[in-house]
Amino acid sequence: MNNIDAVIFDIGNVLIEWHPENFYDQTVGTERRKAFFSAIDIHSHHLEIDKGAALLDTVNSLIPRFPEWEHELRMWHDNWNEIAAPEISHSARLLCELKRKGITVFTLTNFGHDNFPRSQDAYPFLKEFDREYVSGRLKMIKPDPEIYQYVEQDCGLNPERLLFTDDRVENIKAAADRGWKTHLFTDPQGWANRLVAEGLLSTEDAK
Repeated sequence: MNNIDAVIFDIGNVLIEWHPENFYDQTVGTERRKAFFSAIDIHSHHLEIDKGAALLDTVNSLIPRFPEWEHELRMWHDNWNEIAAPEISHSARLLCELKRKGITVFTLTNFGHDNFPRSQDAYPFLKEFDREYVSGRLKMIKPDPEIYQYVEQDCGLNPERLLFTDDRVENIKAAADRGWKTHLFTDPQGWANRLVAEGLLSTEDAK
């Protein structure tokens, strides 16, 4: 018997890769990408999207300020499913196997409210969650304690019976501080091993 009531997945760099630099290196070249990211702190602006701002509105607000980067800024919206890519296939298989076993799975993710459905359309396994805790919808963001408290109150489960994986140390620490079981995601095999150790999947299931 396992003592986990729900397994909670982060998404970026757990289920799909999140390294926007790779996309721009391939499309506009490394030198121009470095200049673009130097001229505009794009990750900070994207944090506002994760907090609830609309992706297209954010892009449109930046273009008048940085007209020389209009092409690259429009790509942030227009090519979203090429930027937030590719899927991490082993992790996706683990998610689907947990669902097949009847184990409750949630996502707790820093993600925009309007680009998350686009990623779900591109990666149908992102529609498999029993509950979706998306920062842009909630206007709360990891690692702020409020979003973890919201998850607890909404799902009604004991924090000690939640198992959460995320690739960022600060997000894991915030969950652990509330009594959640946690796994710092570094690679799919390590996560697979943890799911086996918790009695949620067999070694064969976790391949």
